[in-house]
Amino acid sequence: MAHLRSVLSPVLPDASSPAVAILLHGYGSHEHDLAGLARWLPAGLPWASLRAPLDTGYGGAAWFPLSPDGAMEQDAIDAAAAAVWAWVDAHLADDARIVPVGFSQGGLMALQLLRTRPERVLAPVVLAGFVPVGPQPADATLADLRPAVFWGRGDADPVIWPDAIDRTRAFLRDHADAETHVYAGLGHSITEEEMEDVGAFLRPRLP
Repeated sequence: MAHLRSVLSPVLPDASSPAVAILLHGYGSHEHDLAGLARWLPAGLPWASLRAPLDTGYGGAAWFPLSPDGAMEQDAIDAAAAAVWAWVDAHLADDARIVPVGFSQGGLMALQLLRTRPERVLAPVVLAGFVPVGPQPADATLADLRPAVFWGRGDADPVIWPDAIDRTRAFLRDHADAETHVYAGLGHSITEEEMEDVGAFLRPRLP
């Protein structure tokens, strides 16, 4: 199993941390990419920005391979989720919950963590993210629990295919209490307005 590298917040997670934000970068990026988003997180929330396990060259990494037609291998997604959970189990208290904040492929990972161990996940944030094809282990549980999820995306995003958007919309409709934001003119990116909305979403939901 891959051992993930990480960048940690100045407020380090420890045994007393009831929740820790986990930042999950996109395909071809790295663990430093999303660290700048931490200033929009609720004050005092410790965070860790993880590096994905697959090397894409030029300093970048990926959670799982992507084919030109957008196809994804479920085994690779499962392996990436297992690597994140191994990091969580090794570094955080057993009763600490994680707040995954993921961009693009990292957004899929944020939802994948929710769909595998929902009892450890709190208020995931999905930025320009999507879900894979096919059911996941905890989907039936989520349909009953309907956890809070933030889903933000731009209406001018040229990267996330329409069928992935439709699939994600349907999943969130059936399995979550989703707060959805669509930003006019935004491409495959994140804006300050979106992060202000993320902060407003998270603050009342943290312990």
